Amino acid sequence: MGQLNEKLRPINPSLIEIQNKVRSDFNWSLESDINSAKKLEKFVRKSPIKKHDVNELKIKLSKAENVVILGAAVEPEDVLEIDYNCVFVAADGSIGVFDELPKKDAKDAWNRLALIVSDADGGDAILKAAQKGIPFALHAHGDNIEEWGKLLPHLITNNNEILLTHQCSEEIEGMHNPGGFTDGDRAACVVFSCGIPKSKIILLGFSSESIGRWTGVTNPIIKLRKLKWMDGVLKILFGVEH
Repeated sequence: MGQLNEKLRPINPSLIEIQNKVRSDFNWSLESDINSAKKLEKFVRKSPIKKHDVNELKIKLSKAENVVILGAAVEPEDVLEIDYNCVFVAADGSIGVFDELPKKDAKDAWNRLALIVSDADGGDAILKAAQKGIPFALHAHGDNIEEWGKLLPHLITNNNEILLTHQCSEEIEGMHNPGGFTDGDRAACVVFSCGIPKSKIILLGFSSESIGRWTGVTNPIIKLRKLKWMDGVLKILFGVEH
């Protein structure tokens, strides 16, 4: 087994710089991000929940022919076109698309789900994933303390293993900052941090022009601004516009 304290690190320093630019753009407080992150880390450290082994995640992703990252605009037909010699990494509520697949395909897809990357606002879809014992990469930002506080009891009850992520430039013991801002581009940052080459990564349901139906409750104008920043992160990762 790998070391549980192994860090997932950003593949490019610009992934951390862009987090500071996002905070500035939205006039968000770094102190609030740090406060949420440290509270989350402390809660988890004092709970019975297990930390997900980073090395185990890297091995699982590297063994797959492709790593398919599900975004908030993913549709069932997108998933059905994928060769199932892959593993899935889902951004928050996007995992709800599995329930719209034919029964056999849904079962196969759930079995190939390696990780859910979430800031805890994905609603019933992530609660169902929690019941299946799927590992979570749970994120702390300044205004989601209530959300992660509600999700954690479900993760503890169902023995889900978790990685903790944050969006602060400082190191926080027991947490990771691989880069990223929205759940979708943060999922991509996690996959890149695991050493997966971009040639093996497939994005499904990523759009900066419209709000995907698996998005949590949100202000449409602000969400579209966030999606433009998501594009910026993906450009750093892939070197091209998405």
